[in-house]
Amino acid sequence: MAYRMNMPPKEAQKTERLFGTDGVRGVANVYPMTAEVAMKLGRALAYLIRNGPHRHRVIVGKDTRLSGYMLEQALSAGLISMGVDVEQVGPLPTPGISNLTTSMRADAGAVISASHNPYQDNGIKFFWRDGFKLPDETEAKIEELVSSGEIDNIRPTATKIGRAIRLEDARGRYIVYLKATFPRELTLEGMTIVVDCANGAAYKTAPAVLEELGAKVIALGVSPDGKNINHKCGALHPEGLAKAVVKHGANLGVALDGDADRLIVVDEKGNVVDGDAIMAICTGELVARKELKKKTLVATVMSNIGLERAVAQWGVKVARTRVGDRHVVDEMRRNGYSLGGEQSGHLIFLNHTTTGDGTLAALQLLAVMCRHGKPLSELASIFQPVPQTLLNVVVKQRRELGELPTVMKAIKNVEQKLGASGRVLVRFSGTEPKARVLIEGEDAARNEAYAREIVEAISKALNG
Repeated sequence: MAYRMNMPPKEAQKTERLFGTDGVRGVANVYPMTAEVAMKLGRALAYLIRNGPHRHRVIVGKDTRLSGYMLEQALSAGLISMGVDVEQVGPLPTPGISNLTTSMRADAGAVISASHNPYQDNGIKFFWRDGFKLPDETEAKIEELVSSGEIDNIRPTATKIGRAIRLEDARGRYIVYLKATFPRELTLEGMTIVVDCANGAAYKTAPAVLEELGAKVIALGVSPDGKNINHKCGALHPEGLAKAVVKHGANLGVALDGDADRLIVVDEKGNVVDGDAIMAICTGELVARKELKKKTLVATVMSNIGLERAVAQWGVKVARTRVGDRHVVDEMRRNGYSLGGEQSGHLIFLNHTTTGDGTLAALQLLAVMCRHGKPLSELASIFQPVPQTLLNVVVKQRRELGELPTVMKAIKNVEQKLGASGRVLVRFSGTEPKARVLIEGEDAARNEAYAREIVEAISKALNG
């Protein structure tokens, strides 16, 4: 694949898209995640944010990956070389960078992280001055500036060169902000919470927030060494969290991913609670407090139909988007909604934040538990999932589904068999050469058979 080439040909640099579904990502020190590209990205961002004679600032944070040191310095160098000041905060969750960008009135924020990927990978994503991720057109302009050489000769000198400083109290600022999102009249005293920070960006912030709100905290995944981020821990591997919850008789288990923008939750019995169930619980609470704007919840096409059934009892409708938290946020901003999320654990409380925040989401869930005095297993019972089957098939090429008559025939055939009680979703992965087939219906065995029918049709149509 092109991103594994140490130096791509010049024509590839002009045509290959750098930004994926969540920033630029790849193997660290292999194109495009090289120091050279990071520097160019910094220069391009700096060029775009300049909007007056004042000095401009960018907040730069990272997770705990070994390669973060290299990319942090390269990105900062690019920004500084264009006359922009850099405030480095070190390891801090992605939503923490978004928060600091807005609270400090910076011109942009940059996060060096590959989220849930293994430590060998890394990535770079940007936030605009309003704390939201860059729109597609801005990312396209950055790609153009990186590849065209248009800004190569812009070289400030003397006092117009930027500078870098270390923002020493960044972690404390973020912790104060998180605690402020938890209702002032509530406390976590008497609760035991296990939190697995995945040896990632939240390894100091998440335990501190919960402890300062009164909880007894059992902290896992808080010893990063640059190589153990997401390794057999965190949101990708909640097994250890579940065992610890049972062992310590905890009220709740929270697992974060590498950059802590999403969470996986375990109830007091050691059972993983579906992300759709968490959205349903929080939806009910916001409805009761008259804080769910337009009585609408935003979810992606991957959310279970059981979510729609759960929230219907409150007269709430579900607006569905493409997969990806940025699409959820775009829909929320466009229509003035206040709650949205993904089945995978990205929850966005737009009254509090501009992006997914695993720790903040855990606090909102804990507030519901405290107010009602009920264990999570009982609260989660309002959500009854319809059986789902998800199969992936590697494809040699991508084509519009409408151009594949045999595939469309297979899809329509399954839809007819499922009727109104089920759902078919076929889409191409945004990061891998795969097609994904999701079947939702009351009979799990039939779902499997139906999914295989469509997978076989896709394989024959696209792989020969």
